[in-house]
Amino acid sequence: MGPITLAVDAKSSSVPSSDGCDRKMPNLMLERRNPFASASMGEEKPFDFFRTFIGHNNILAEVTATLKGFVTDIEGEGVIAGGAAGVVVETALYPIDTIKTRLQAVHGGQKINLKGLYSGLSGNLAGVLPASALFVGVYEPTKQKLLKMFPENLSAAAHLTAGAIGGLAASLIRVPTEVVKQRMQTGQFTSAPDAVRLIVSKEGFKGLYAGYGSFLLRDLPFDAIQFCLYEQLRMGYKAAAQRDLNDPENAIIGAFAGALTGALTTPLDVIKTRLMVQGSANQYKGVFDCVQTIVREEGPPALLKLPEAINGVAYSPSQGIGPRVLWIGIGGSIFFGVLESTKRALAQRRPTVHQPSNTKQD
Repeated sequence: MGPITLAVDAKSSSVPSSDGCDRKMPNLMLERRNPFASASMGEEKPFDFFRTFIGHNNILAEVTATLKGFVTDIEGEGVIAGGAAGVVVETALYPIDTIKTRLQAVHGGQKINLKGLYSGLSGNLAGVLPASALFVGVYEPTKQKLLKMFPENLSAAAHLTAGAIGGLAASLIRVPTEVVKQRMQTGQFTSAPDAVRLIVSKEGFKGLYAGYGSFLLRDLPFDAIQFCLYEQLRMGYKAAAQRDLNDPENAIIGAFAGALTGALTTPLDVIKTRLMVQGSANQYKGVFDCVQTIVREEGPPALLKLPEAINGVAYSPSQGIGPRVLWIGIGGSIFFGVLESTKRALAQRRPTVHQPSNTKQD
């Protein structure tokens, strides 16, 4: 089916005003563009990361359809893109995240279980979708307002601040989701509803926000640094290339920003994980007690944690930072690639208004 065009002729349409005078409507044309049309150089079609990664999978279409009913403006497109990117990256990397969580949760010399690597995925997606949508939905307008307030040479401060504010808003959903996910990944519960019910019954509602302080300690710096690095690298690359970036370039920049941020925040991630999975045992009294206990009992390298053995294979504790950097680097590549592709696709679906210039008649 071809493009849908709606034309309203000023000669045949008029709207009466409150004072009894008729005002004619200007010519108006609405065009619906191809949802996957994109600018190309010459005759070549650019590589489309979005369509290549998703292929024939309907997951992104379902996410978009779910969220599109709630938001229709430009900022709403960021909400949809954020939710879609969050679901895609979480599904793709969930097994690696499960292994990471189990590695960080074990104590000196213990072995980890490599079964059930997708345990808790469905329940986690129920939290990841709104959390990612909320983050981008808050980040984008906050960034735009701050960029208008700050001088151009302080754009990094605007990106840092917007990332932290977006992370703070999303934490209200992220923390309960993360608590349930990590308890399931470590084998404490078999389903998300059971996990929520038992956590609340044993620990109270505050049990769903276990480790909230450590979560903010890790995620606010992480969000601020990652999005600041991504935005600044993207701005610099775009200025140097003097053109818009394509999907592979966005993905590479996202991977670099994610990997570097992951390395810097690994100790914070270890502390957050230990506090969230301790349950009602209350082994640690807080962030500082957790750090002191880990350093005293396991040594400083445990803050970059891998256990001494996985299925009998020896590992050095200092290798723990490697899987996290790899995991977040890949995740950054997927997230930012899908985010930018989805934003562009939604922008191209947005109806455009063409108003012909008024010509003065004698």
